[in-house]
Amino acid sequence: MPIPVKKLQNGFEIPVLANGTARLIGPKDTDAQSDDETDIQAIRNGIEMGINHIDTAELYGDGHAETLVKKAIDGFERSKLFITSKVHSPHQNYQGVINSVTASLRRVGTDYFDLYLIHQPDLTVPIEETMRAMNYLVQNGYTRFIGVSNFSRKRMIEAQSFSSNKIVLNQVHYNLEIREVEHDGIVAYCQENDIILSAWRPLQKGSFLQGENKLLDEMCNKYNKSPAQIALNWLLSQDNVIAIPKMRKKEHLIDNYGSLFWRMEDRDVEILRSQFPNQKKLSDRFPLP
Repeated sequence: MPIPVKKLQNGFEIPVLANGTARLIGPKDTDAQSDDETDIQAIRNGIEMGINHIDTAELYGDGHAETLVKKAIDGFERSKLFITSKVHSPHQNYQGVINSVTASLRRVGTDYFDLYLIHQPDLTVPIEETMRAMNYLVQNGYTRFIGVSNFSRKRMIEAQSFSSNKIVLNQVHYNLEIREVEHDGIVAYCQENDIILSAWRPLQKGSFLQGENKLLDEMCNKYNKSPAQIALNWLLSQDNVIAIPKMRKKEHLIDNYGSLFWRMEDRDVEILRSQFPNQKKLSDRFPLP
C-alpha cells in the first residue's frame, strides 16, 4: 500500500516516510552489520511495502550509497519512486552543482531526481551562485524540485530570495530530543510558508528509545504502539513534517511502517514537545551555521 504524502500548494507532494541511506557507505562503513547485498535488499523491501521514498547523497560513501540505490530500484517503475539526492558542500559553485547532479544521476541510473538538495551550506560560496545553478537544474530537467538541508531560518530566507523556483523542503536534525529547529524558528517558518521540514535521524539512533522513559511508556500504552512508532508519529502528526529513518533491518522496517496511517492527538504532540526529557537546543551532529 502506498504510504501517505504531504502536499504543498504549488503541487509538490512527498511521501511522509523515507528510507535513508546515509550509512550505506561500503568499505568505509564501520558498522559490522553492513554489507551491500543486505543494504540493497533493505531498500527493495521498503519499496515492496510501499516506502517508495529513497533519500541519498553524493556525500554518502563518496557516491557508494547512490550506486546501491541504482541496484535496489532495478525492476521497479521509476515513476512510482520518489528519489532525493544532494550536492556536497565542496561542489556548490555553479559548475560544481551541475557536475555533481550529473554524476549522481549516472550513479543512481535515472534521468531525473524528484528532489535535489543543497546538503550543507558552503559559506565560502555565495548562495546566489548556488541557487542560480539549482534553478538551472529545474529548468533543464535534472530535478523536478529543489530544496536545502541543514539550513537555518535566516539562510533559508536568503536562499529563497535568489531563487525563481520555490525551495520546497529543508532537511534537518529533528526528533523528540534534538530541538534546535524549534528554537531557531524553522518548524514554524516552514509551516507558515508552505515548506516541508524533513527530519533526519528522527530516532536519534535509538538512544532515547532505550531505558526508562515514563512519558514515552505512557504514550506507547495509550496508542498501543512501540517507542519508535510514537517517536516517528510525533513528527508525522505535525503539519508539513516528514521523517527519514534508517531501515537496514527488516524488523526496523516493519516497526517504522507502524508509525503510518494514524495520527497522534494534538494534545499529546504538545505534551511530548514540552515534557520529553533531556531535550537539547543544538544538534549534536550538525549545529546549524
